[in-house]
Amino acid sequence: MASYLIRHSPRLSGEVEVSAAKNAVLPILAAGLLTEDPLIVRQVPHITDVEMLLQILRDCGAEVSRSGSDVSVCAMQPQSPHHEETMRRLRASILILGPILARTGSACVGLPGGCAIGQRPIDLHMKGLQALGAQVHAVGGMRQLSGRLTGARIYLDLPSVGATENLMMAATLAQGDTTIENAAKEPEVVDLANCLNLMGARIAGAGTGTVTVHGVERLHGAVYHPIPDRVEAGTLLCASAITEGSVLVRGACAEHVRSLLFKLQETGVGIRETPCGIRLSGTAIAPFELRTLAYPGFPTDMQAPMTVVALKCHGQSLLQETVFENRFMHVAELARLGARIRVENNVAMVDGGTELKGGVLKSTDLRAGAAMMLAGLIATGETILQDPSGHIERGYQDLPEKLRSLGADIEKIDDRA
Repeated sequence: MASYLIRHSPRLSGEVEVSAAKNAVLPILAAGLLTEDPLIVRQVPHITDVEMLLQILRDCGAEVSRSGSDVSVCAMQPQSPHHEETMRRLRASILILGPILARTGSACVGLPGGCAIGQRPIDLHMKGLQALGAQVHAVGGMRQLSGRLTGARIYLDLPSVGATENLMMAATLAQGDTTIENAAKEPEVVDLANCLNLMGARIAGAGTGTVTVHGVERLHGAVYHPIPDRVEAGTLLCASAITEGSVLVRGACAEHVRSLLFKLQETGVGIRETPCGIRLSGTAIAPFELRTLAYPGFPTDMQAPMTVVALKCHGQSLLQETVFENRFMHVAELARLGARIRVENNVAMVDGGTELKGGVLKSTDLRAGAAMMLAGLIATGETILQDPSGHIERGYQDLPEKLRSLGADIEKIDDRA
């Protein structure tokens, strides 16, 4: 359990380095199960989600070692994991399914967990693997899959990132060609495809709605450096926007956060793209409207931080959530600070310009926790953010420290205090 003491902060300024993307690192680490050679992943963030996945990979028989920020995964003889409880704690644990099935012809996994932000069924994963020739059986809370995979044409009912990644990995070792229609286009999908191709896979079309995979007999090891975390970069940019800051987020890729940059510019801040990152200056003033969508639309993971930006703007902003049905859980907590937000169906109407006053908040999920941390920066007095489930440390490496390096008044405190 973690708690944070946050005081009204002055103008943030300076430079901060963005970490490698959590949502790119997790599937890339899972791809280490596809080869008997070592896969070395550079700049792996020290976050809870990564540590849980590394524990699952060890449970799958892989040799996993970390040297600083580099992680090596070597799976000579992969197997299904034995500890179902760890699988239940991590949504991304489902990503081991495709690699183990493709590599061994059999896999048995528990149903994954993660943040309670809405329904995220795994039926698209199962249907896709069945199309590749897998036999699927439900055994209690487990799913048993078996069969030699062969190429197929697969249509995803929704452009699911996880399903696209799982099926793409499984298809690399399937016999023949696989086409995935209505595939997710996120940068993390492209990053995984680039890593797999470096390992000897033959994948084309990643980043478009149609991904084709020509199956190969085996993959080999590689050394890979994942893309920067666009959600962490966006969170840091939002922190600057609400404090009239001037912050350079080093390593941030503007093309990955284009929809966010447009919305931030609408609020009146200045955005400058540089060879080394993104600089934001000024303060959010003008209200805005946004609608979360699959990439390249506005990312659902940035909806909660942008709710806090809306609280700084003068007038009413509208934020429509179309991806997850439970993604406004931060609204009730922000109301404890005096925020005026009304939610009807899937739309949050935020009346900005009202002074926030410090209080006690409780993190409800990963991105909501980060948003509450930002809210504490603009609330008068002191705010205590309780995070009993450790949501923030699941997905952000040293977020309080990074904010503090820019001038934020924030510290991790003893929960007994």
